[in-house]
Amino acid sequence: MGAVVAGLSGFASSEFDFLSPGAQVPLTGTDGQTAATQALASAAYRDERDHTVEKFVALDADKPEADRIPATPTEFKKGKLSLLEPRLGEAFARAVQVRMLGGDRKELIQSFGAEPQTVVEHCLAANRIRQERDSRLTLVTALFGLLFLPGVLIWFGAFQLRSTIEKAREKSGEKGTTAGVLGGIVLLVVGFLAVLFVVNPPLSGFWQQYLRVMMLAPVLGWYWAKRICERTALDLRDRWAGLVSGSGVGAKIPEAVPRNPNETRAEQLRQNLAKLSQEQQSNIVFYAGPKGLLGMGARWATWSLAEELVPRAGIAEIHGFRSWDVIKAIHGRLRELERGPLHTGGFSKLSIRHWVVGAIGPGAKKVARPTGAEIEGFTVKDFEIQRICNEQQIGAGNRHYLGVQLILNGGQLVITFMVTVTVLASTLRVEVTGHALGPVHSLFTTAPEPSEKEVAKSIRFWETKKVPLPLLKSDDVVRLAARAPLTWYPPLLDFLGGKLVLPEPFGLRHTWADKPWKHRFMADDALRAATPVLRAVHSAAIQVLEDHGVDTEKFTGRSTLLSNLVQGADPIRADVYDA
Repeated sequence: MGAVVAGLSGFASSEFDFLSPGAQVPLTGTDGQTAATQALASAAYRDERDHTVEKFVALDADKPEADRIPATPTEFKKGKLSLLEPRLGEAFARAVQVRMLGGDRKELIQSFGAEPQTVVEHCLAANRIRQERDSRLTLVTALFGLLFLPGVLIWFGAFQLRSTIEKAREKSGEKGTTAGVLGGIVLLVVGFLAVLFVVNPPLSGFWQQYLRVMMLAPVLGWYWAKRICERTALDLRDRWAGLVSGSGVGAKIPEAVPRNPNETRAEQLRQNLAKLSQEQQSNIVFYAGPKGLLGMGARWATWSLAEELVPRAGIAEIHGFRSWDVIKAIHGRLRELERGPLHTGGFSKLSIRHWVVGAIGPGAKKVARPTGAEIEGFTVKDFEIQRICNEQQIGAGNRHYLGVQLILNGGQLVITFMVTVTVLASTLRVEVTGHALGPVHSLFTTAPEPSEKEVAKSIRFWETKKVPLPLLKSDDVVRLAARAPLTWYPPLLDFLGGKLVLPEPFGLRHTWADKPWKHRFMADDALRAATPVLRAVHSAAIQVLEDHGVDTEKFTGRSTLLSNLVQGADPIRADVYDA
């Protein structure tokens, strides 16, 4: 029976997974990475007026070119009608879904300190909530729009003119109150026209009655649409607040769980999510010059231990060893860092892993992961890692690094130390470099403002009370109602309303990361972690040298000097060479 189940499991993994519920329903959240993940995921639910795409794009525009990790900035391609422009949540959720799950998507950069699959699931869930709202709005628009199309076009034209005036005033730098007055005048004129048609329509017979209803029917449709939009806005707002507060709101995406083998669309979505998870686990990273290791941050410090290999006194020659022998010893010693002589908390769980590092230019807009027999999925096999460590130490080709990574502050701080061992002629070099990735931008961690205002009481005028405000304004409802029928054909909606273009090379975590040095405790954590890591690396390397008959006096002296220097290490931009 066990053999039969095993056989069925093997068949299911390649075609359709009947037996493994965990493979069908993606799990959300990972210990130690929830804060950054939930902050990024919350952007998918932000549809309020204050969270515009322009503010989101400005996160990259405000950064100097040297501090912008991706080669290209975030861009918003404007559409033809400002009334149809998306809000941040709409644009972000669609852009992330297309970029990370699209059929012809390019390679992604790993999101260290975050779970990209969870973020994508929340984008799918947010899009599904909006699709359900748009289905109802499409029905309302069809009912009141097709039958009374001239009146609907007049009202849409008025709101479009109002939106154009507001955009023009914003660009010119004038205050929004003036734009509001002009926009109000436009709506007042259309309202007067509607009253005129009701009281004294210019035609007679059937068309007289049609003109009377033509301008009022869209108002009734607007009222119905407003109720639909407010229910959805409240749901999105609650999810946004829950993610930012850390309550762990789950993403509901039943469309990613195929119920039978014939549901090819659901199965394709499930496989794309699984592929995203596999790419996240890849052991291949890319060094983009001054921008550092993509996904891990720029290099802020480097310590090199390089001395000549000389036989110990009384030994004719050194016992042969390779770089991999030193790396294995360092790997074992780093695993001991979690255990200390004192019960003081110490290091959190360390991630120690062998990495294959490729080099790309700082202006490269995409990366290309290696392929071949030595690659399984997105992971380089162990024998190839060992070969690279021993043989590819100078010249062209990828390089090997041993990385020790700490993920702190719920994924808001990623500290990585990369160790490489090279032997050229009779000189052995053990190099340790420090990389740090700071918290996600503060825009992702802002909670929704209460939808209320404080006013004076009517009788006790010296006291105040809070009055609830509607979540949506009139033009918000009109915008959503106008966009709803077009959501069934996204390319047309992108052309008319505009779309968000994500930066490249794209990775969720490093794209919107700030520097950790602005946060006192994060900076301290990075500096403090360097000393024990460096000492563990040096002690392991020197032990291997002693075991193979090498005179370690110079190595020990140099190690002591570096140990003293690391205690005063300051973060510098090592790859810019301007320290």
